[in-house]
Amino acid sequence: MLDKDLAKRLIVEYQEIVTNIELIERDITVDYTGNNVFVGLRRAGKSYLLYQSVRKMIKSGHKIDEILFFNFEDDRIDSLTISDLDTIKLAYEEIFDSKPVFFLDEIQIVDHWEKFARRLVDTGYQVFITGSNAKMLSREIATTLGGRFYITEVFPFSFAEYLKIKNLPLPKNWQYTPSTAVVRNFQQFFLSGGLPEVIQKDEIFKREWLSSLFNKIYFSDLVLRYNVRNSKALKVLIRKMAESVMQPVTYNRIAAIVTSAGFKIKSETAAEYCQYLTDSYLMFSLENYAAKLQEKVSVKKYYFSDNGFITLLVTDADTSLLENLVAVTLRKKYPEELMYFNSNVEVDFYLPEQKISYQVSYSIRDSQTREREVRALVRLNNYIPQNQMFIITKDEEETIEIDGCKIVVLPAWKWVLMNK
Repeated sequence: MLDKDLAKRLIVEYQEIVTNIELIERDITVDYTGNNVFVGLRRAGKSYLLYQSVRKMIKSGHKIDEILFFNFEDDRIDSLTISDLDTIKLAYEEIFDSKPVFFLDEIQIVDHWEKFARRLVDTGYQVFITGSNAKMLSREIATTLGGRFYITEVFPFSFAEYLKIKNLPLPKNWQYTPSTAVVRNFQQFFLSGGLPEVIQKDEIFKREWLSSLFNKIYFSDLVLRYNVRNSKALKVLIRKMAESVMQPVTYNRIAAIVTSAGFKIKSETAAEYCQYLTDSYLMFSLENYAAKLQEKVSVKKYYFSDNGFITLLVTDADTSLLENLVAVTLRKKYPEELMYFNSNVEVDFYLPEQKISYQVSYSIRDSQTREREVRALVRLNNYIPQNQMFIITKDEEETIEIDGCKIVVLPAWKWVLMNK
């Protein structure tokens, strides 16, 4: 049971923290007049998005006394129940004579939190929530919340946000006269990813911090949360998934790979583990637009939410890192639409509603590679006329016109800034 006096001290302490913390404003659209749930990978910046929301509320006229911020991962509290949520509300009401806006950070730790959240909204309170578990968005919880919340998936920082942290503004006409500093910083972003705390670490500490975070996700968000008995098999599966970025995989194939490494699992177990990985936001999956319904479910491509994890798990992974970065960038911009296309022609990414297609190739200087990537887009265009076609490379740029098609080749650093 939560001690009410402790709750009071924490409420006042959090008010002090959120008003004084330094912020880099995220390039994320939020309806600050509504109720919001921010979900995503652990340490991706969800709490800072809450802080940003608090600042916006204060700027719009709210007083700090009207802010009830509570961090449910604070090590001073433990094993909370839904009744403790009412204790927090009562503790606030005994200090302040105001109707608060609730900011509830990592509330998924408390069982049945969604009933409390709905009751708050039903009685006229505005609520902001963060969580690191996709089961927060399960069908049952969505039904309980009743469509009263906007759901925003929070990814690590984009390259544009990375440059903000580095205090490196884009020069005028940057698309045409690239800054060497921008390109140099892109290489570090490309390898280490966009997790906020990694960006600000010295180079020698980046890998250590990523390893610590990975282990935290592995043990807390996967092994303990889902009571995984064959934890070594899960770790092997994650590593093999990192090595298999870019390739469509079946659960049978994943199970066979893990089994061949000495940790026998069934395809059903592989399917469960893949679901755990997506539920924890460590990875996300894409379906094949051209596949039949059964294959859409059983054959997918998997990507990591941040490039840093691939660098941590795989050596010499530049090609995988490039495709993973494109996948993350497109997923942030088109979360519901993004797919891949594989039916007599293989195209890495496809947006069916907009009819935009993407190939990813580290370089197309080799004539055979160039022919393969270009021909795939031309064949797709012959099958389904495309509005735009792109090849994303590490550092090459040109426009290819062939068979009535216009294919724009862009270096990754420029493309990600154009699609922030």
